[in-house]
Amino acid sequence: METLVLTVISDDRPGLVATLSASLAARGATWQRSQLSQLAGKFAGIVEVVVPAAGVDGLVADLDGLSAQGITVSTTRTSAASEAPTHHLTLDLVGADRPGIVAEVSALLSARGIGIVELETFVSEAPMAGGMLFEAHAVLAAPAGADEGELRAAMESLADELMVDVALAEDA
Repeated sequence: METLVLTVISDDRPGLVATLSASLAARGATWQRSQLSQLAGKFAGIVEVVVPAAGVDGLVADLDGLSAQGITVSTTRTSAASEAPTHHLTLDLVGADRPGIVAEVSALLSARGIGIVELETFVSEAPMAGGMLFEAHAVLAAPAGADEGELRAAMESLADELMVDVALAEDA
């Protein structure tokens, strides 16, 4: 068995997941994990699948063929490399929307060797204050033995600079 990661994008319309999943099922692939979303009139997602080794090339060809239906699928083969032990945290951020929030937070995390496992962001109208509100929720992977106190202090300092509220917690 081989593991593939698929990235998918298309104009949004009913039946996209059905089309994609039918191609996978036809080659004996199993849908393991995914994150799919409608964004600005597009359907976009990432899907992890497991497929019998003998069916990989045929599946990749089938997925490439979906471009005739306006569905672009990029396929990446993965390895089963072992990962270093990590400590998972959650990060929640809320504040007035402005350019650079994700860039500054991700730079702070990267400088400490902390990866982003999952990131969900959205912008909405700020109730009663006017303007737009930026919200982010992330699951983070810190190296085992990372200094959580230093990370909290750095995040609080950055939150003050960005004028946002930040909460950092153990991932349950």
